[in-house]
Amino acid sequence: MKEKREGGIEAPTRHAIDWQSDSFYDRDALNAEMERVFDVCHGCRRCVSLCDAFPTLFDLIDESDTFEVDGVDKEDYQKVADQCYLCDMCYMTKCPYVPPHEWEIDFPHLMLRAKAVKFKEQGASMRDKLLSSTDLVGGMATIPVVDITVNTMNKNPTFRSLLHKAGVHKDAKVPEYHSKTLRKRVADLGQKIDAEPVNGTTGKVAMFTTCYGNYNSPELGDDFFKVFQHNGIHIEVVNKEACCGMPKMELGDLDSVSQAMEKNLPQLITMVDQGFDLIAPVPSCVLMFKQELPLLYPDNPEVIKVRDAFFDPFEYLMLRHKAGKFNTEFTTPLGDISYHVACHLRVQNIGLKTADILKLIPDTRVAAEQRCSGHDGTYAVKVETYDKAVKIGRPVAKKVKMRNADHFASDCPMAATHVAQIADIDKPVHPMTLLRQAYGL
Repeated sequence: MKEKREGGIEAPTRHAIDWQSDSFYDRDALNAEMERVFDVCHGCRRCVSLCDAFPTLFDLIDESDTFEVDGVDKEDYQKVADQCYLCDMCYMTKCPYVPPHEWEIDFPHLMLRAKAVKFKEQGASMRDKLLSSTDLVGGMATIPVVDITVNTMNKNPTFRSLLHKAGVHKDAKVPEYHSKTLRKRVADLGQKIDAEPVNGTTGKVAMFTTCYGNYNSPELGDDFFKVFQHNGIHIEVVNKEACCGMPKMELGDLDSVSQAMEKNLPQLITMVDQGFDLIAPVPSCVLMFKQELPLLYPDNPEVIKVRDAFFDPFEYLMLRHKAGKFNTEFTTPLGDISYHVACHLRVQNIGLKTADILKLIPDTRVAAEQRCSGHDGTYAVKVETYDKAVKIGRPVAKKVKMRNADHFASDCPMAATHVAQIADIDKPVHPMTLLRQAYGL
């Protein structure tokens, strides 16, 4: 029996996800828990502005015969889960009933359970399988010459109309692919640096390049290597890697998440055992190793070991800065920066370390926009959710447009591209690219 908690203010905590038990996939048990949680949400409604999951739920309730959750057909519960893309913002910023509150509401992980049950019962469409198979698609699309063909076709209206019929919205921005991947680009950039361990950092980092970084934003590799080396940090890429598993997790395919983990774990453990800290250029991938995998495998010591070695890149630089080991000799002011804070970065609870680093640059002002872009990797490219993703991203896009800053940046390249498209502004940049520019490298 759980000990009853009374009074006091405690930090939110996450419970491990019991995804390997049979009861996790019991549809009746799932519906009972969804009814309990939905009833609490119905009485609160603080999260209505975050995404379309909550408006979907509240519309179902308000249009029911009883105007209560008991009037909603349980088969419609899945409609709510289908609109959740696991950004975690309801848990982190709105819900007053998260653990250790006695009601223990964890809306995102309940939606994950619903997605997992649906996947177990129905599988997924070919489109969703392909969109979430980032290694497969990226590996094929970055074959020399093939990458040029793919990029050309993705800009062709006729082809995009055909793709629209296949479920990928014709107006959605899709990433470009590059045969010279990140891993190839940095092959000649390595240099031996004897770094000093300070403030919980070893001064040696191994970069998990991520699917998006490797295949779609390979220029980030140059920026990361130049900036980290300029700060006396030894940097390499992880010897071998697979997708972190986040796209499959958002689909509810937890077995594929487990398979990806089994491919990555030996490589990451090897780097950690050699004295490396770990970083990644995309917040979702950092979050996967820092939070989601440890909650899926709380008793796996290697998962915990990797978690403890993983850092957000700017978190890492700030830790070095606090120990006097960050280079503040900048040559180029950046002026005004409109900075979008990605949801999966906010969830890490490390503060606005990217903005803090950029503010160290003379004559540079950073305005942080902390609202969801609505992208989520696949949500903003699907035919059935593209318009909703645009609606969710419009408030932050409006602020960025009105600010008319010299630069628009976000740690998440996908979110940045989506916001920039809505705002109709120039191509966004990654904060690491701006930092390199400020150094004059």
